[in-house]
Amino acid sequence: MATQRIYEVMFIVDTSVTDDDITRLNENLQQIIKDQGGSITKVENMGRRQLAYPIGRKTDGFYVLFEVEGTGREIAELERRMRVNDQVLRYITVRVDEDRQRAEKFKAKRARKATRRASRGSTASSSRREAKETSSASEE
Repeated sequence: MATQRIYEVMFIVDTSVTDDDITRLNENLQQIIKDQGGSITKVENMGRRQLAYPIGRKTDGFYVLFEVEGTGREIAELERRMRVNDQVLRYITVRVDEDRQRAEKFKAKRARKATRRASRGSTASSSRREAKETSSASEE
């Protein structure tokens, strides 16, 4: 069996489409992913936003983000369906599982360094404290 990977799929829907059609489109695309054996971990409707540049004389679009867990086969089918759908202006798919693992490693490494610094700092401050107490005791 192929390994499960995590993908983020963002697509822009034409704003001339009604809210009901956008909901129906989201449900259809989610069903495609499920039928191919993938699972959707997050769906985020980002709303209507201005495009960075005009796409076919359109200046704004409705942004949607899916987080998909699967093998990649479902992504190929999803992209094929979005390519032929007139409601979808643009789409992009990014594999994010390797980047997240790398980020977790760096986060753990920074945490280890911070605890080492804190333990060294407390040791140094306690030795300074002892030195002050010794010098004040010798002055008395």
